[in-house]
Amino acid sequence: MTLMLHCGAEEVPYEQLREIATPEATRSHIPIPHHRVVDLVKHTLSFYGHEVTEEHYGVTEDGLRFFGLLSLQSQYGDYEDTVGLRNSNDKKFPVGISFGSRVFVCDNLAFIGENTVMRRHTVNAVRDLPSMVMQIIEPLADQREAQHRCFQAYRKTLLTDLVADHAVMEMYRTGIINVQRIADVMTQWESPDYDWGDRTAYRLFNAATHALEGRVAESPGTTAKLHKVIDGVCETVH
Repeated sequence: MTLMLHCGAEEVPYEQLREIATPEATRSHIPIPHHRVVDLVKHTLSFYGHEVTEEHYGVTEDGLRFFGLLSLQSQYGDYEDTVGLRNSNDKKFPVGISFGSRVFVCDNLAFIGENTVMRRHTVNAVRDLPSMVMQIIEPLADQREAQHRCFQAYRKTLLTDLVADHAVMEMYRTGIINVQRIADVMTQWESPDYDWGDRTAYRLFNAATHALEGRVAESPGTTAKLHKVIDGVCETVH
């Protein structure tokens, strides 16, 4: 699980979230208590049969910005499903919920996930928050299963170094990685820090996500673009 706090936020327990004062509402901005976002998401996850096994939360010193990650019990073992949370009561960014096999949430405002929902703090957003949470969590079981099938296909697709080289350059051309990250991806492909198995599409996917960790300028579409590149490689090989 990846929760990076290096721009003024600090990790806090859930109980402390409930003690943070929520600013008064205005006509155009309706603050949402941070703990309410957590409670809604955890309740909805439980309702749909997802078990939270680990949780981490962070807030800025003034208590106005919140970041969180929930790890979900996985039957697959070698990777974890995560739900990322983000909330701001100073109009800096909208409330956000993100799901993926790797979610990156950072207090420098980076927010990455395969499926992301964001809504501004308006009267409608407060009213619609429960349904917004349900919209992303209701199909989560199917998404987790589809994700597993995707990774299984990646594991079965052996890649030559030449194919991997072309794929990494495609990542660069499509803006997934910058030129400085090309070497990082290739290093993880050739001599990975973790056991991602043989030289398969799965290993290349993890080499890329590992190299992306810590970046501050990601967009919610980054992971989807990466999957598109890896899927294209798999189709070419087969």
